[in-house]
Amino acid sequence: MPNSTITKISPTHLQSPVIPSPRGETQAYGTLRRHPLALDANAAAASVDNLNQLLADTLTLAALYKKHHWQASGPNFYSIHLLFDKHFEEQSSLSDLLAERVQTLGGVSIAMAHDIAEFTMIPRCPKGREDTENQIKRLLHAHEVILLEARAMANEAAEHGDTGTNDMIVSNLIRLNETQVWFVAEHIQ
Repeated sequence: MPNSTITKISPTHLQSPVIPSPRGETQAYGTLRRHPLALDANAAAASVDNLNQLLADTLTLAALYKKHHWQASGPNFYSIHLLFDKHFEEQSSLSDLLAERVQTLGGVSIAMAHDIAEFTMIPRCPKGREDTENQIKRLLHAHEVILLEARAMANEAAEHGDTGTNDMIVSNLIRLNETQVWFVAEHIQ
């Protein structure tokens, strides 16, 4: 069997397949486009900032679940493998709700991996594989980070009259994360 060599191409050798628009961005990150939502601009701006933080952390948690899904091992492999994948799917759906709420409020949702890595409050995990106990501890810590943020941010949204954001954080984000914490924590003996 002949040896094959893979030649890595540096990004500087590639030509851009996208021709940049002469107009540039249509809306810069961190700016707010006003929509007739009967909501104070300062309240909308605060919610956009908070929602983008929750989005970065939710996307990070989803990635943790997928990593641990792929790298699950041990006597409970099958059930943990399925549970982590289910939670990944739920967190992915939640991230879509968060991003769409940011856009609804007139903001620009965070989206790219490098930006998410820069914004997330969840500690970076190792590249290698961890045992199930450490995976569970890491996931529970990430949930706690999100839940602490979410409770404060829901209260802030309510204080500023942004009941839509408050309702979404409480009804979707907090309730889902609490349920996932319960399911994951029950694996600790």
